[in-house]
Amino acid sequence: MFTATPRLRSLLYRPWLLALVAALLSAAVLLAGSFGLAMHQARQDERAQMNAQGERFLVRLEQLFGQLRAGLDQLEAQPLRGCSPAMIEQLRQVNSRYRFIYEVAYVSESQFCSSWTRQSLIGKPRPPDIRGPTYDYWLNTSTQPDDNLASLMLGRGEFRVSTSRGHLTDVVDLPAGGSLVVVLDRGSKAVPVLGPPQTWPPTPDWSPTSTETLMSTQDKLVYRMPTQSPEYQLVLITPRSALQQKITGAWWLLVPASLLISLFIGILVLQLVRQRQSLGGELHGALRRGELKVLYQPIFDLNTRLCVGAEALVRWRRPDGTLTSPDLFIPLAENTGQIRQITDFVLQQLLEQLGQLLRANPHLYVSVNLAACDVMAPRIGRVTAKLLALHRVAPRQIAFEVTERGLVDVVVARNHLQALRDRGHQVLIDDFGTGYCSLAYLQTLPVDCLKIDKAFIDALGHDAASSGVAPHIIRMAHALQLRVIAEGIEFESQAMLLKSEGVMYGQGWLFARPLSATKFTELVTGGRRSAGRRADDVA
Repeated sequence: MFTATPRLRSLLYRPWLLALVAALLSAAVLLAGSFGLAMHQARQDERAQMNAQGERFLVRLEQLFGQLRAGLDQLEAQPLRGCSPAMIEQLRQVNSRYRFIYEVAYVSESQFCSSWTRQSLIGKPRPPDIRGPTYDYWLNTSTQPDDNLASLMLGRGEFRVSTSRGHLTDVVDLPAGGSLVVVLDRGSKAVPVLGPPQTWPPTPDWSPTSTETLMSTQDKLVYRMPTQSPEYQLVLITPRSALQQKITGAWWLLVPASLLISLFIGILVLQLVRQRQSLGGELHGALRRGELKVLYQPIFDLNTRLCVGAEALVRWRRPDGTLTSPDLFIPLAENTGQIRQITDFVLQQLLEQLGQLLRANPHLYVSVNLAACDVMAPRIGRVTAKLLALHRVAPRQIAFEVTERGLVDVVVARNHLQALRDRGHQVLIDDFGTGYCSLAYLQTLPVDCLKIDKAFIDALGHDAASSGVAPHIIRMAHALQLRVIAEGIEFESQAMLLKSEGVMYGQGWLFARPLSATKFTELVTGGRRSAGRRADDVA
């Protein structure tokens, strides 16, 4: 595994390779997602279209049925019976009055007369397909060769009214291959009155009593139209032959956008990697060019308001005067291994700049942040020992801050931190509460102090969910007999509240901003907070 790591790292630092991989992966994800989106959208459109079509059909069919029933009611209400000229005239009036009535007839055991002067198309008398309490229904299937044959006939008493298949076609604009089916006998029989015959039942789980309006199978959509009569159901069946075309059409609309986005991602990755490599190259020369500076964030006793120490901070000021954020170059330095050089630089600078101040003030200390690579190895102890001997500074005046995220292997970290404590150094846990260091591990780690992250300090006195974290950390630290330093104090109210909670030390802009070595020395020797500060003296 360790032999493969440099090779893998070299591959990961090839901009074009990373950009190509990012573009290909994003293209695959986006194309798959766009296909799924196209399929979902096509199905939604298909269902919406089918629902709209079914509702439209139902409205028109109810109009048709309404006219047929109205014609029958009118004939039944008038007193004429038999095939007299007056009756025939009455039949013709009803025929001409209602648009959807194709033919009107009077049928008795001995007589038959029609509104038509030529041969009637109602057909031979036969038992009704649907016998209702008021109306009877006769159906002719769509397999009949004559479109004018009565496709649907209603009867009441001795009167009959019919509509032709042509009338139904005007009302119901069926898609290609679709059928309008009348379902009888509690769902056991289906008569196609328009379109080709259909396999019945249309789905294996078909239920005549189901209230589900739209059902779908792999090759068809089945729309069940509610009717006013329990004797029959109207079912619209259409093929899904156009679904694949809709999916393909919608997908091809999304393909260019997906490819453009993946291309943009690839270009963005290329720029980021190049920028990162460029930043890494610049960082490599920053130490040599003297662009890195060490500043000191003073730490104060909250009771006496005197400075008791400082946290060493590294800042990178470019030749053009711009500052590069540590949040940007410190992680980069950790990934490239340059963080060791930076840590050594910070130790060397602080001892060169503050060695005399530390020797004159034995109570004063400066803390240095350690990266995970130095927490997991004994190197930093040896480097510090040589520098301390050179500058004649006591080990207790150099403290080391480690973050919870830097404790990759707690057992290994514990041994190396204990070695630093054995040399006389203090060990601080920085940004406590933001990582994954559990109380069980904390009890076993060789730690002198906890530093509470600024985010928890900002929440003090507010109704935020994290407002109770800081007091909890403080109580836990006191239970473990650890000192507490509060970071990021900006207001006097925060300082007073922390003091009331038993916190002895704090740092933040309420007291002082990060200072140059000169200004920090003036602060300590003057026994006061720094007043006027030049831009070069602060971060």
